[in-house]
Amino acid sequence: MRRFLPKSLLGQTMLAIGIALMVTQMVTAVLLYSAAESRRENALLNRVALNLLLDPNAREERWRAPPDRNAEGLRRGQRRPLRTITSPDAPILPSEHNLDRRAEILEEILAGQGVQPYRLQLVVRRAGDDPAMQEWAKRRVGEGSILREAGQRPLRLALSPGWADERILVAGIQFEESGEWRIARVRIPPGEPNFGWGIALQTVLLFAVLMTVLFLILRRITRPLQRLTERVGDFASNPDRAVVIEEAGPGDMRRLIAAHNRMEARIAAMLDEKDVMLGAIGHDLKTPLAALRVRIESVPDEIQRQKMASSIEDITATLDDILTLSRVGRDGSGRETVDLGKLALGVVEEFEDLGEPVTIAELPRIVADVQVTWVRRALRNLVSNAVRYGEAARISILRDGDMAVLRVEDDGPGIAPDRIEEMMQPFTRGEASRNRATGGAGLGLTLARAIAQQHGGDLVLGNREGGGLRAELRLPL
Repeated sequence: MRRFLPKSLLGQTMLAIGIALMVTQMVTAVLLYSAAESRRENALLNRVALNLLLDPNAREERWRAPPDRNAEGLRRGQRRPLRTITSPDAPILPSEHNLDRRAEILEEILAGQGVQPYRLQLVVRRAGDDPAMQEWAKRRVGEGSILREAGQRPLRLALSPGWADERILVAGIQFEESGEWRIARVRIPPGEPNFGWGIALQTVLLFAVLMTVLFLILRRITRPLQRLTERVGDFASNPDRAVVIEEAGPGDMRRLIAAHNRMEARIAAMLDEKDVMLGAIGHDLKTPLAALRVRIESVPDEIQRQKMASSIEDITATLDDILTLSRVGRDGSGRETVDLGKLALGVVEEFEDLGEPVTIAELPRIVADVQVTWVRRALRNLVSNAVRYGEAARISILRDGDMAVLRVEDDGPGIAPDRIEEMMQPFTRGEASRNRATGGAGLGLTLARAIAQQHGGDLVLGNREGGGLRAELRLPL
C-alpha cells in the first residue's frame, strides 16, 4: 500500500487535503439529503393534515355526478380517490402496521390546529394495492367506454400509466370510539432526481478550485525546500565548497535557507582550515622524523637501532592513517567504473607477494562506480585485520539487492557483540598492545567505514557461527 502513496511533501499534503475534502463532501451530502427528506416528509404530513381537516361532505357535493351518469356528467367527474372520505373501516389493512413516528408528528400538527382525534392511523402503501385506488381505476375505465359510445373523445384517466407502482400516504382519524373514520390519501412525490448530480458537480468544482490553489501555494513552499534538501545531500557527500542557494518562498523558508548558507560557508571554511592545519602538521612532523631516521644509522647497537627505526615507522604509519582519514571525501580524484572482482584480486596478490595466507573465492562480475584508491585502501585494512587477528583471510564478493558486498572472513576469536560498534571508533584496538604488528593504531576499521560511508554505503561487522569475524564493505551500485 505504501508503494502507491506519494513520497513528496507536496503530494502527501494534497492527498491528505483531497481525502479530507471528499469525506467532508460526503458528510455534507448525507446531511443535505437528510434535510431534504425531512422537509419533504414535513410538507407531506402538513398536506395530509390539511386534507384531514377539510369537511369531506362539502367536498363530495362538488364532485358528485348527475344521476343519469351521462357523458356530460362524467365530464364534470366523480369524487376523486385522493380526497378526504369517510368510512366505517380503519385505513390500515390487516397486513400493515401503523407508522408510529410519523403518526406522532401528524398528531402534533393536528393538535396545533385544535384537533384532538381519538385514534390516528398512518400507513404508506403501493397505489395498486389500495382498495379505493383500485375501485377508482375500474370506474374510470367504465366512464371511458360511456364517452366513446356517445361519440365523444375518451376521458383521459386521471391516473398515469404507471400509477399502480406509485406510493401513497394513507391517513385516518377517528374522533370518537366506534365512530366513522375520516381518511385522506396523498401521493408521495418522488425524490429530487438531480440531487446526487448537483452534489457531485459541486464537489468536482470545489475540488478543482481548492486543489489548484493549494498546488500553487504548496509548490511555492516545497520548491525551495526541495532545492535545500538536494543541496544538503550534495554537501554531505562533497563538502569541498560552499554553494549559495537562492532565498525563495515564504519568510520562514527564506530564513531557513539563509541560515543554511551561513552554516555551509562556515563548515567549508573550517574544513579548509583543517586541511591546511593537517598538511602543516604532516609536513612539520614527517621532516624531523625523516631526519631522525637518518641519524639513527649512526647508532652502533644494532638492536637499539632496529627498535628506534621500528618506532619511527610506526609513528609515520599512524600519521599517514590520520592524514588519510582526514582526507576521505575531500580527495580531488574522481570515481571510476571498475570490476570489483579484479580490484579485490589485486589486493590478494599484494598479500600473496608478502607470503600472507589470503585466498579469494570465485568472483562474479560486479561493476561499480567508486574511488578506486579509497576502496582498495579499505579492503586492504580489512584483510590486514583478518590476517593479524585471525591468521588467515578469505575474500568473497557478492551482490545483495542494489548493494555490492566485499566480504572478508577469518577464523580468529571474533569480537564481543557489545564491542562491535566500539571497535569502529578511532584509536580502538582489539589487542591492548601498542605494537603496530600486533595491536595497530586502531584506525583501520574507522578508515574503512569512513570510506564506505563516503560512497553511500557502510561497514558491517559480525561474528560467524563457526567462529571468527565477518567484515562486509557494502557499496551501493
